Amino acid sequence: MKNELDPNKVLKAYDTIMSNGTATELGKIYEGVEAYSDYDGYNVYMRGNGVELSIGFHNTYHLEYDQEHLRDSFLRKVAMLAK
Repeated sequence: MKNELDPNKVLKAYDTIMSNGTATELGKIYEGVEAYSDYDGYNVYMRGNGVELSIGFHNTYHLEYDQEHLRDSFLRKVAMLAK
């Protein structure tokens, strides 16, 4: 996968979820994507449909997934939430 993930867009999607989402045990869920952060807010997490994305300090990120089509679908949804 090319390094094309824009952390600023991910954070914008995170804000959309936190503003419009329904409360969950960890954070909020909106449009099938759950978002939450750690206690100090330095790391944010988004997950859905078998994919988990974490954004850390200095805009580093890590994507966990089993299948590429699930990753691609998840990233399209995150991009849509960032608009």
